[in-house]
Amino acid sequence: METRYSLRLLKGDFFGGLTAGVVALPLALAFGVASGLGAVNGLYGAIALGLLAALFGGTPSQISGPTGPMTVIVAAAITSFAGDISPVFAVIFLAGMMQIALGFLKVGVFVRYIPYPVISGFMSGIGVIIILIQLHPLLGNPAVGSPLTAVLQLPAAIAAINPASLLLALITMIIVFFTPAPISRVVPSPLIALLAGTGLALILPWPVATIGEIPSGLPHFGLPLVPLELLPKIMPLAVALAILGTIDSLLTSVVADSMTKTRHDSNRELFGQGLGNMAAGLIAGLPGAGATMRTVVNIKTGGTTRVSGVIHAVFLLAVLLGLGPFASLIPLPVLAGILMKVGVDILDYRLLRLIKRIPRQDLLVMLTVFFFTVFVDLIVAVGVGVTLASLMITYRLANQARIEVMGVPHHEWQRDLEKSLEEETDYQIRTISVMGAFFFGSTAKMQKQVSTLIGTRVVIINCLDVPFFDLSGLFALSEMIDRLKSQQIKPILVVREAVGIRRQMLAMGYADLLGTDGLQTDYNVALHLAWDYIDQY
Repeated sequence: METRYSLRLLKGDFFGGLTAGVVALPLALAFGVASGLGAVNGLYGAIALGLLAALFGGTPSQISGPTGPMTVIVAAAITSFAGDISPVFAVIFLAGMMQIALGFLKVGVFVRYIPYPVISGFMSGIGVIIILIQLHPLLGNPAVGSPLTAVLQLPAAIAAINPASLLLALITMIIVFFTPAPISRVVPSPLIALLAGTGLALILPWPVATIGEIPSGLPHFGLPLVPLELLPKIMPLAVALAILGTIDSLLTSVVADSMTKTRHDSNRELFGQGLGNMAAGLIAGLPGAGATMRTVVNIKTGGTTRVSGVIHAVFLLAVLLGLGPFASLIPLPVLAGILMKVGVDILDYRLLRLIKRIPRQDLLVMLTVFFFTVFVDLIVAVGVGVTLASLMITYRLANQARIEVMGVPHHEWQRDLEKSLEEETDYQIRTISVMGAFFFGSTAKMQKQVSTLIGTRVVIINCLDVPFFDLSGLFALSEMIDRLKSQQIKPILVVREAVGIRRQMLAMGYADLLGTDGLQTDYNVALHLAWDYIDQY
């Protein structure tokens, strides 16, 4: 882990933030228009939220800005207040305050308990959404607002194809997909594609759509004051905006964690998001949240710290203050080609490779979330997925319940033996005993155990009292084993044979992970192996 900010990190943050800014620019303008506020208001919101969430949020690699769900709420607010804009900005300001309050109440930690199949379905769904929506500008047609619309209108788009747009997009995709890794590490392939595609369109010049004219000028600052009698209409909209922004942002934080192998601070993230949305309300900007697509672009092109989010916001500010004429020349097919690569990269290949071997219940949850993400709504998809996963877990826990009558619980002698073993070897051998079902709700506790194993040479992970593992538990356990091995600690896993856990783990590749002797079904055999390992070394 790097403790100091280096030139290598700065280069990655610069290219990541710049590329994310280029991708964010047309989205901010489009969301501003779609909301009913105006294109420049979308840009104001992207700058305010993007800067403050990067500086004060809890997810270093996250890029924040206007998003589709938040835009829908704002459009509803404009309709509700019959074109009176002041109450709309009061809604945005109050929503930001509520997000800060949720952060102080530590509500954000609950998002950590979203099971892996839900995250997998969500990530793959986002990837497919990006691909479907970008098909239309790639073919030279106007952009569409939803993946379902993109699918339904695809035959008409193919009939009205613009050959120049398709060719330019294909050239862009060849660059982003096939640029050699040594070159891409120096200059990210999306940036190469952006410069090459724009230059090619200017030189030839081809009849392709571009970003177009971008408004300029700084926003006016003002506190949105409204009559007290409007509060009953303002508060429900503010609550909806705050909750939607909270879920949207923290889901993106979880996706960022999955890609960067880090852990975000969810409550701090809510503080940063709330501060950014309050600022958006003060400068007539569109509210937003952590944006999955922009965050993925940032990470994939090298952004790892909050500096990348600042650079993203500074780029948008520069566009607002005078670089607009240059950015307006960027062809939309070039952006579509870059985003196609992003969509392909975000698909969860880790789970897709194991799709024939994972438990059917987890597969059902993943596919359900995927379907709802692509064709219904992102937030609804997660709600349905978490509910379905919870029902599955409850069902499986109920099926595993057993009643045993014994004089002394059999695990007490085991604890005494473990304690004696640890003391006699000066804690070179330690045991971690897991009691009960190992599923998505217990993985966080498991991960915390690794930090307490300093000075240990062998760890016996005793799972004899675990009736089943779900997919989140299996992945969390494999990550823990990787961390142990990276610290030169020998892991030995003991599981029950009768319930098929060992067979399931072998199918998931645990034999390669643990070695020939690392997966046992007899606790005494595991103890002897641990002693032998200490004696040998």
